[in-house]
Amino acid sequence: MIKKFVRAYTRKALHHLGRFLKWSGVAIICGLFVGSISTLFSFLMTCATDFREQNDYILYFLPLGGIVTVFLYSIFHYKNDKGTNLVLSTIHAKSEMPFKMAPLIFITTIITHLFGGSAGREGAALQLGGSLGNQLGRWLKFDDADKRVVVLCGMSAAFSAVFGTPMAAVVFSLEVGSVGVMYYAALVPCVFASLIASYFSAFFGLKESVFPMLEFPPLDWLNALETIGLSILCALLSIAFIVFLRSTGDLFRKYLKNPYLRIFLAGSVIVLLSLLLQTRDYNGAGISVIAKAVNEGEAVPYAFLLKMLFTAITIEAGYRGGEIVPSFFIGATFGCTFGHIVGFSPSVCAAVGMIALFCGVTNCPITSLLISFELFGAGGIYYYLIAVAVSYFMSGYYGLYQDQTIVYSKYRTRFLNRKTKT
Repeated sequence: MIKKFVRAYTRKALHHLGRFLKWSGVAIICGLFVGSISTLFSFLMTCATDFREQNDYILYFLPLGGIVTVFLYSIFHYKNDKGTNLVLSTIHAKSEMPFKMAPLIFITTIITHLFGGSAGREGAALQLGGSLGNQLGRWLKFDDADKRVVVLCGMSAAFSAVFGTPMAAVVFSLEVGSVGVMYYAALVPCVFASLIASYFSAFFGLKESVFPMLEFPPLDWLNALETIGLSILCALLSIAFIVFLRSTGDLFRKYLKNPYLRIFLAGSVIVLLSLLLQTRDYNGAGISVIAKAVNEGEAVPYAFLLKMLFTAITIEAGYRGGEIVPSFFIGATFGCTFGHIVGFSPSVCAAVGMIALFCGVTNCPITSLLISFELFGAGGIYYYLIAVAVSYFMSGYYGLYQDQTIVYSKYRTRFLNRKTKT
């Protein structure tokens, strides 16, 4: 009897070990493959941003860059590209990401940042990683289920290499597709791929945090109430940002049906607004503005509104990039302004606002907590918890991604299985 049990246990252990070794090997390949390309992408993005900041005249070529972007997508037959939604659709097994998406999003996102469009880089990272991961699954001749795991690995690796937050990169990939359900089958390969990509990026000097480890005051009842108030406002602002993005897109598609004309005019509007405001703060990702709000507690009071406008025009007209870094910008500057109004540390409020708004637009509370730790340290854990919980609750069923599924209700222990509102 004991021998039979030992043999059965040994067979199961060897089976689990075999699968562990299989996915460890896949994760190593994915981490190196996706991590190297994503590191190159991050390096070129930094070069493009540096060049734009040192040469103001490059902004005038933004409309031309938009025409090139539309042309590239048209020759590859992606006139109605779904962007990051295509990655989520692939995870849900409703479609598949073609390999040609990788160079396309790589080039066009750099174009957007080089010429001064207002966008982030996470959308490109997720699409790049998803496309490369899907192709790697094809090369390895995996079935559809295993291929989806490799897609998640690719997303984690790319997000980690570009943002330098390996913990958040792992959980974001597992959490963003289906709110309330996480794909734990991909946990081990995603962890290994993310860490390898992060180390790969750090080896080339691209993992440099612009945020210090913040010092948070002890949480008392007044600080807690102010944090709750800020989180509620950020949740409402996240809904406003999402609705404004989609409304702008609907208006563009209704009145400017020609994609070349649409993106040319939108680029021209960005140029004119930048000249009228006499600042380049709202072009590109705006990392320096976020850092100033968090590190120094300084922000223009209406900066969050202008960033919403610039980002909506840029993204919805057809320029490539993402909305997450702009949401960081909006949350940080709004939080900083809130701190000045109520007399609470503007730096702390900027950090809390940034995390609360991120949670509101992505519906990813665990990722929001982890990215807080990686960006600002664990000293503000109670502030993060309040911000994430309140923002997740108050942001309703809105989200940046149309193919994100809310599996379980935010308000009751009830199966929901509905798409987010956009």
